[in-house]
Amino acid sequence: MNRPPLTPLADSLPASVPFVGPETLERARAAPFAARLGANESVFGPSPKALNAMAAASADVWKYGDPENYDLRHALAQHHDVSPDNIVVGEGIDALLGYLVRLYVEGGTAVVTSAGAYPTFNYHVAGFGGELHMVPYRDDREDPDALLARALETGARLIYFANPDNPMGSWHDAVAVQHLIDAVPSDCLLILDEAYIELAPDGTAPALDMTNENVIRMRTFSKGHGMAGARVGYALGEAQTIAAFNKIRNHFGMCRISQAGALAALNDQPYLAEVCAKVAASRDRIAEIARDNGLVPLPSATNFVAVDCGADGDFARKVLEGLLAEGLFVRMPFVAPQNRAIRISCGSPQDMDLLAQALPKALHAARQSNG
Repeated sequence: MNRPPLTPLADSLPASVPFVGPETLERARAAPFAARLGANESVFGPSPKALNAMAAASADVWKYGDPENYDLRHALAQHHDVSPDNIVVGEGIDALLGYLVRLYVEGGTAVVTSAGAYPTFNYHVAGFGGELHMVPYRDDREDPDALLARALETGARLIYFANPDNPMGSWHDAVAVQHLIDAVPSDCLLILDEAYIELAPDGTAPALDMTNENVIRMRTFSKGHGMAGARVGYALGEAQTIAAFNKIRNHFGMCRISQAGALAALNDQPYLAEVCAKVAASRDRIAEIARDNGLVPLPSATNFVAVDCGADGDFARKVLEGLLAEGLFVRMPFVAPQNRAIRISCGSPQDMDLLAQALPKALHAARQSNG
């Protein structure tokens, strides 16, 4: 039977997703996980005010969401002391990255990122025919100097740099980030992914400068605000850069329930502070459990901890598989040498108790299989 052909680019791409979801793994194992510690979600959930706002908005779900995201954009502008024209709201950072790549990347466009950094960005670049150039991590952190050098070498249109970083939880201080921003070539755009910034130490984020045409900063309600399933992200940038999103974005992509929840969450900063404290306590507990089992927890400015398993990627994968067998969903970095670690999301005290029980068993099984 004949069928309409895909474009040559689409035909060349694998039909895959960047991540295997926990639901997929649960279906494969025919059982739910006892603890979901692999997707860097916030088990502490959204503000009660956000939940109430979303419940109230659900009665109006028959209406499309405001395509201008007016109330949320203006509230974010006030929160950050910028103009609403400096903000675009989208269906999570993932969607905003897709729109941004669509705006700047075509066949053969050079794009620079770190090997092992957030794979969804790479997925979008491949989908628009861009040419990815990757630099290695240095000391388990993204390397701003190497990213800049590769961008200059390749004439890159985009540089992707996450601070704090996923999957290692590492970070650079504001001075180092500002140095990178100041050095970006005039024909290049730095994508500064700050998804975890609310959870990072003071002094991690440089000051906002909405006049700089060579940087765009990504934020989200998925992490500290606990609204991953609502898909609300936003970008901060120079007004003309932000206006370009209106050329191609899905104007009805944001449902009114998500908009209402994000607005209420933004207005409940005391709750965000409570969550940050709970995350810090959970990071400490993960680190304690790791050390109790002879492993090395890496410093983290996020809502997860990368735990060095002390060997190579094959061994770390066996530890991960042991935790999955014990009913704990976790993940690990994809690229060596960072894949010597497993990545454990913060959780409730009960989740941490389950981790403390399961990790020794997973390590024992991994060592046994290694002979």
